Amino acid sequence: MKKVLLSCLSAGLLALSGIAVPAQAAGSAPQQSCVACGLPDFTGLVEKVGPSVVNIRTYKKMPVGGGDQMDEQTRELLRRFFGAPIPAPDSPKGGKSGPQEEERPTGVGSGFIVSPDGYIMTNAHVVHGADEIMVTLTDKREFKAKLIGADKRTDVALVKIDAKQALPAVHIGDSSKVKVGEWVVAIGSPFGLENTVTAGIVSAKGRDTGDYTPFIQTDVAVNPGNSGGPLIDMRGHVIGINSQIYSRTGGFMGISFAIPIDEAMRVVEQLKKQGYVVRGRIGVQIDSVSRDLAESLGLGQARGALVRVVEKGGAADKAGVQVGDIVTSFNGKPVERANDLPRLVGETKPDTTVPMQVLRMGKTLTLSVKVGEWVMDKKPGAKPAEEQKPEAVSKANALGVKVIDLNDAQKRQLGVSSGVLVEAVREGAARDGLRVGDVVLAVGNTAVSSAAQFNAISAQLPVGKQVAVLVRRGESGLYVLMRPQN
Repeated sequence: MKKVLLSCLSAGLLALSGIAVPAQAAGSAPQQSCVACGLPDFTGLVEKVGPSVVNIRTYKKMPVGGGDQMDEQTRELLRRFFGAPIPAPDSPKGGKSGPQEEERPTGVGSGFIVSPDGYIMTNAHVVHGADEIMVTLTDKREFKAKLIGADKRTDVALVKIDAKQALPAVHIGDSSKVKVGEWVVAIGSPFGLENTVTAGIVSAKGRDTGDYTPFIQTDVAVNPGNSGGPLIDMRGHVIGINSQIYSRTGGFMGISFAIPIDEAMRVVEQLKKQGYVVRGRIGVQIDSVSRDLAESLGLGQARGALVRVVEKGGAADKAGVQVGDIVTSFNGKPVERANDLPRLVGETKPDTTVPMQVLRMGKTLTLSVKVGEWVMDKKPGAKPAEEQKPEAVSKANALGVKVIDLNDAQKRQLGVSSGVLVEAVREGAARDGLRVGDVVLAVGNTAVSSAAQFNAISAQLPVGKQVAVLVRRGESGLYVLMRPQN
């Protein structure tokens, strides 16, 4: 009855709008619209790429444990209840007992063949810690794989199998040409179900998840076991490696992330050549530029990477980079977000000299940086400013701060050429985030060289209008947004 009423209502609305309603022949079946028109057909794509996708199982050697491993007291207790002696476990030949090991499965993942001679790409976390890696092809052939190399920073790994015949390799695409909204397909082994095909669209590009790589975000169903499998465009080209999901339950929730294939191939080339990845490094620690900070410094928009720490003797230090600089360009490429900088530096070959643009006190400077080689980070050795002894105390000012001058020895120890030490803060300044022991380097775009200058600058600040104060805290630099008071 409801369907009849809805049909009559729809026909009435169409008639009122002047749209002709075709008559339905008596006794004929209701006309149905083609809801599937225009949807893509993935069958040819799957037939083309499917044979190149493999299942990966990992094993790890673990101590053998079981019911036979019981102490003598338990054995005697069982003998009393059952009235028969419980045999002791057999000892290894030679009469010496000791820990025994067996290989146990530790994980399931996916991968794809990148060259006919047996090189396979997957995720580093799929093969991490494995003592044995087994690869199964779609034709059910199994091979023991050798780990060529893995890069935890990008979560890319390369393994190799030895097959007698040439293997079907994938076609590598161009992830830089991927468009948001285009159809993509994932093939992998979710929960161990080999060669499972799922489809969706690209939801976003350059997604920052706090990792080194800007991910491709999709709504393709990806679950545990899909890791390491390919993300494929409608031409049958691999544009990414499925790596992560966003989930509150451990299962798929509509958001998955893939490593762009361009970045993955750069890593694989080095893994294939030398088994590890060499990256550039300039020796800085950075932070994001907030909208409030950008506005207070007159930047126009929140962009760039804020330098918080400059490693002494590092490439950035030798180039003249200072705490508080905002890096806006590296080697001719824009730095829109903080995470862009480590990626651009990492892609640069060590010992290469490149230009780097920074904003400092409202001015744009171009520095020449000779990129170093990435090694384990070293802890800075200078003492924090809190340990320094203050000199004569200045008066409080509009920012609610008491500051003192630094002597030459303190400046050398802190690695600064100017600045004043915060000796006391009022409630408002503390609420804004300033601390006793901070070294104020600049107010707005003006460098601070003395307590008297700091007070003079503070006195001219508009009451209630936010101002960015650059401070050195320990070995880090940061901006504190403050509001001058009466």
